[in-house]
Amino acid sequence: MTGILGIAIVFAMVFGGYLAAGGKFGIILGSIVYEMIIIGGAAVGAFVIANSASGIKQTMSDVGKVFKGPKWRAQDYEDILVLMFQLIRISRQNPLELEGHIESPHESALFGRFPKIQADHEAVELICDTMRAAGMNYDDPHQVEEVLNKRIDTHAHHAEHSSHALQGMADGLPALGIVAAVLGVIKTMGSIDQPPEVLGKLIGGALVGTFLGVFLAYGIVGPFATKVGDVVAEDGCFYSLIREVMVANLHRHPPNICVEVGRQNTPHHLRPSFNDLDEALRAGKQEAAA
Repeated sequence: MTGILGIAIVFAMVFGGYLAAGGKFGIILGSIVYEMIIIGGAAVGAFVIANSASGIKQTMSDVGKVFKGPKWRAQDYEDILVLMFQLIRISRQNPLELEGHIESPHESALFGRFPKIQADHEAVELICDTMRAAGMNYDDPHQVEEVLNKRIDTHAHHAEHSSHALQGMADGLPALGIVAAVLGVIKTMGSIDQPPEVLGKLIGGALVGTFLGVFLAYGIVGPFATKVGDVVAEDGCFYSLIREVMVANLHRHPPNICVEVGRQNTPHHLRPSFNDLDEALRAGKQEAAA
């Protein structure tokens, strides 16, 4: 919602201010199609050159994050803490039962209570691989934390690709706007014998290219890159929470302390209250016993 609002404000302020100053849309409308073909087409072509097929697909998908926001909501943070509490409790009481959950998480009734988490490949593997490693006596908390840090960093690096790709496009757009403007000047020079009113329109049309390049870079694509980066960073907190709880478990803290460590490492605006989490844990116990 804020993405749509921001775009509306940008267009309203730029073009509204232009109209208020006495500007006319005639020259802009007469040139914008051709300028967009030059600038937009070149920007898309450069983007394709700079990125792999998977990177292009990822970036196109991630543009939606500007409007949808982060994947993980406050309820999801509470759910992941409840899920890990149950898994840790089972691992302490009945390791054989735990094996069924972590070896086939997509068939697990416990994971099935949280379908959004169950559908996230990275979150499920992060939990299951860590608990499996602990079951193989690979239980040095510091070693496991180092492994988890590297894995999360790798995932974050991949997730940040879209932000970097969009920022690269934004950085190139002003220069492509100059290219379009220069081509417009070349066109104008070919009509140097025309009267001033004709030359004025041609020069104005050429300057539309510079305007579009800068406008798209700093008004649209650059903010898109920033927003995608912010959303990716916030979603990364979800996996960092999993790491903190898993490491606390390897230190053999009680299950409720493990999830409290995770709760404390949740971003403030997404963090469940102590009482809300306690109630959710109690409800989870009752549901598991039923």
